[in-house]
Amino acid sequence: LLQPNYTSDANNYQLMLPMDIGDLIPPDDSVRLLSAALERMDYKTLYAAYSRMGRIETSPKRLFKILVYGYMNGIYSSRKLEQACRRDVNFMYLLGREKAPDHATIARFRSQRLKEVIDDLFAQLVRLLADVRELSLSSVFIDGTKLEANANRYSFVWKKSTQKHEQKLQEAMKRELPALVKEFNLRWYLGETIKVQHLKKLRKRLKTLQQQEGILFVYGRGQRKSPLQRALETVEEYLVRQKRYDDYNHSLGDRNSFSKTDRDATFMRMKEDHMKNGQLKPGYNATVAVDAEYIVAARISPERSDSQTLIPLLQELKKRGYTKPVADAGFESEENYTWCEENGQTAFIKPANYEQAKTKRYKSDIGKRENMPYDADSDSYRCHKGHPIRAAYEKKTKSKAGYTIVTTVYTCTECAGCLHKAQCIKGTSKIPLEDRNKNLYVSKPFLRQRQEMQARIQSPEGILLRMNRSIQVEGAFGVLKQDMNFRRFLLRGTIQVTTEFLLLCMGYNLNKLHNKIQSSRCGSHLHRLKAA
Repeated sequence: LLQPNYTSDANNYQLMLPMDIGDLIPPDDSVRLLSAALERMDYKTLYAAYSRMGRIETSPKRLFKILVYGYMNGIYSSRKLEQACRRDVNFMYLLGREKAPDHATIARFRSQRLKEVIDDLFAQLVRLLADVRELSLSSVFIDGTKLEANANRYSFVWKKSTQKHEQKLQEAMKRELPALVKEFNLRWYLGETIKVQHLKKLRKRLKTLQQQEGILFVYGRGQRKSPLQRALETVEEYLVRQKRYDDYNHSLGDRNSFSKTDRDATFMRMKEDHMKNGQLKPGYNATVAVDAEYIVAARISPERSDSQTLIPLLQELKKRGYTKPVADAGFESEENYTWCEENGQTAFIKPANYEQAKTKRYKSDIGKRENMPYDADSDSYRCHKGHPIRAAYEKKTKSKAGYTIVTTVYTCTECAGCLHKAQCIKGTSKIPLEDRNKNLYVSKPFLRQRQEMQARIQSPEGILLRMNRSIQVEGAFGVLKQDMNFRRFLLRGTIQVTTEFLLLCMGYNLNKLHNKIQSSRCGSHLHRLKAA
């Protein structure tokens, strides 16, 4: 029993024919569908990712098959995939007669080879679904969710904190460095902002002064440092700190935070809040587009807001012929509405105030612009007391993507002594309530677009599409996160995370195709409304 070879006293089994491992797999197993579907794809770009000088141990096409099949069945770890290739008959069927790859080969293939070709392979699978008429290529349902990154939850860097400490550093350098330069009679330019190159020049001149005077620097207990050594160490400390802040600012960009473990990840609120304290975790915003229950487009973004991720996804969907995007209230913005109008898209986006506007409290709020009558001739509103709220001026702002928003500011000049002032003017301000006037901020194009969208989503087609959005795209997230148990990425960086997520989407699509074939639901694109 205690010897490494366990076959010394094993029973001998008679070899039985046939030797085809496929006979052990049922004819309606999903692994057969995966093999048949992926065999119809073109792998020229995948083979081009390999060097001609190297040797390919395992076929890239077979590696791709076992990766997708692993994601179909909730196996994401490269070590568990290696184990499955040695023990699972379905993985052996996909490998054919090839030797099972080790976990390093699988991990290297996923992180290095696939990142440049995964978009093309995913697009081929979507085209294959379109060719068999499984996609409507008309209406598409869009939503986003947040998935945790493979990063330490406490490795955060905040933009405001970085700017505050950098400002303190600048103040300290402007206070101490001029005296240091004057002490050693050095020529050094002091600008409004002390940058890294300025500190490097000062350090170089101090080192040159050390060589000229032949001063030896000392270290350790009981040693007395010279003024020049103390000055040089001070400059070195400032240089290290300024380099760190420059590095942080570069990684932050337009974001408010990032993780030191995965610098592309942003700290966001997740739905999985086990401590119930609103803890922020490093993660990515995953936005998907679903048609006929299949994921036809996916995008990974470090943006916390859904509204910033819609246009890049719509640009991809437009190339595939989609004209009716359906999205939730989180995607509403004037920029998104305008892009849809200019590109011939008939959007169905629920307004952000759609549910609130139905409540009695909202309808009875006298401070809401929606509850004030509007006079188009004089371009003014009437408050609850009957006083006019006239247009005072216009102001222009730009969105994060550079879109210009023109807002008209309406002001009431008769608020003094009004009995309804406390109910009409809301919000906190340092100005006392008796000195404040009622202001309305209205973007006229956005107001028109929201009114048109309100009527569109309440039409019979809008009701049908909104009902399907809640079923199809929310159902897709439920399957990905609950059934397939994918809640945290394994790879790091936006490119690697995108590769992993597209593999997951391909596994989801093949599972969906298998289920629709087995339940005889092929060709159905929309769920019908049930009779009341």
